[in-house]
Amino acid sequence: MKFIESIKNQQVKQWKKLLTKKEREKTQTYLVEGFHLVEEALKDKNNIIEIILSEDIEIPVTWDIQQLSLTKITSEISKAISDTETTQGVFAICKMKQPSFQTLKGKSFLLIDAVQDPGNLGTIIRTADAAGMDAVILGEGTVDLFNPKVLRSAQGSHFHIPVLFGRLEDWIQKFNQNQIPVYGTSLENGVSYKQVEPSSEFALLVGNEGNGVSMDLLSLTKNNLYIPIIGQAESLNVAVAAGILMYYLKV
Repeated sequence: MKFIESIKNQQVKQWKKLLTKKEREKTQTYLVEGFHLVEEALKDKNNIIEIILSEDIEIPVTWDIQQLSLTKITSEISKAISDTETTQGVFAICKMKQPSFQTLKGKSFLLIDAVQDPGNLGTIIRTADAAGMDAVILGEGTVDLFNPKVLRSAQGSHFHIPVLFGRLEDWIQKFNQNQIPVYGTSLENGVSYKQVEPSSEFALLVGNEGNGVSMDLLSLTKNNLYIPIIGQAESLNVAVAAGILMYYLKV
């Protein structure tokens, strides 16, 4: 076990850099913070490169950290590498993973087109996990999966459900080739979601908070669905809408 006291230590500087997307992509690693997220990461120790613990924090007795690198740090360093106002003093450096279409199991998928709010993306991933979806696919323009706010909102679900990246046009083509129907979401030129029969095989496409799904993508879908607005609200939050549709469509 190492102990680092200086906030100017090169290792500390490297950890702080992981709060930026550029460094995360460069190193293919990211930082998770807090007891819950680290505990979720520990369910598969292959996720973890290193555990970092503030000197005033004790490791829970239920955690198995054998064969993992452990570094103790001062509370000052803990605050410096934290993305929260009040840090819990426990962190893990994790590896980015990128599954491929060929390795995916199951036939229910969620496609995300340019969702930009970190809280929305994290909530959508968490809901997809809860609804039993088989994978989430992030298209271009979507907020970084490993943004600390996304990770906190997802509550560890990105460890449980495959999250992939790529051009959604290509993914839709793959689903069409595999006879998996793709349903877009649109308030215009669509049908009520209740007119579609739930199924074990489908892909659901949701879009940007302000602009929705791009018209180019909507032109490639089997059907475009909408959720009727009964009250006076103009529209539903994308995470709420995604949750309603996933739970309805999935059998």
